[in-house]
Amino acid sequence: MDRTKSVASLTALGVFGLGVFGLGAIILDGCSTSKTQHALRVGSKNFTEQVLLGEIIAQHLENRLHRKVERSLNLGGTLLAHEALLKGEIDVYPEYTGTGLAAVLKDSSNPNPAAVLDRVRSEYLRRFQVEWLDPLGIDNGFAMVVRGNDARQKHLLTLTDASKVTTGWTLGVGYEFQQRADGLAALDATYHLSWTGRPRSMDLGLLYQALEQAQVSMIAASATDGMLSKLDLKALEDDRHAFPPYQVCILARQDLLRDTPGLRDALGELSGRFSNERMRELNYLVDGEHLSVTQVASDFLKQNGL
Repeated sequence: MDRTKSVASLTALGVFGLGVFGLGAIILDGCSTSKTQHALRVGSKNFTEQVLLGEIIAQHLENRLHRKVERSLNLGGTLLAHEALLKGEIDVYPEYTGTGLAAVLKDSSNPNPAAVLDRVRSEYLRRFQVEWLDPLGIDNGFAMVVRGNDARQKHLLTLTDASKVTTGWTLGVGYEFQQRADGLAALDATYHLSWTGRPRSMDLGLLYQALEQAQVSMIAASATDGMLSKLDLKALEDDRHAFPPYQVCILARQDLLRDTPGLRDALGELSGRFSNERMRELNYLVDGEHLSVTQVASDFLKQNGL
């Protein structure tokens, strides 16, 4: 319980009629309870997949540990979530190995998923005392997406193919892709695509609408976006490995894992439960069918016996 609730409880019990010893015992007991039973805090970044994974984690911890779980979902970008974890404002959140490598550690890209995971695990533990748990089963890399009709007419399968289109591309991006070293800079350095002008930065939820309405001709999407399985679109193969792997793992502070009985095991039960195909389906239930994140998360856990 927090200090305000402790004081309110003491007043309700008639604390002013208690002796000094009785008051001290109650306060000590309240402090002990606060230390061991504070609410666990789950965070996420600000797009559908992150919010959905955050809610799945939160509900799973409530089910397994029978503890109150507070949600700080939709926090913002990578660095905001990272800082919230380091400051103790959240306890766990889902993150991508390639994002940790490039955006946080500022390391160069590496196409080997195992090597990237080993690197972020060792460096996060050394620098931040934060652990990367085993991957969930998702590898959600950047996906450069064009309309299906354009792909068929121009015989596009790969980003190398797209780099040969001399008429140029109008690019739609989210803010992070434009700013990060593993985003637009990596794409340009590897493929040298021809652009019609500066990228059009917009909310991630508007990218597919902009592509369908021909406001842009290519978007920087994600491999697990739900719309990819429902619309006539083509995700071009990153055949020269401009982007690193982006395996999804749960991040947690080392002290929290050490001091919270059952937490590591509970979080570990989510490892390997996902795939890119399954994540696309879950994302589409929210973005395409407009089901609530709470319901989709609950159904996922039930379907997996969790």
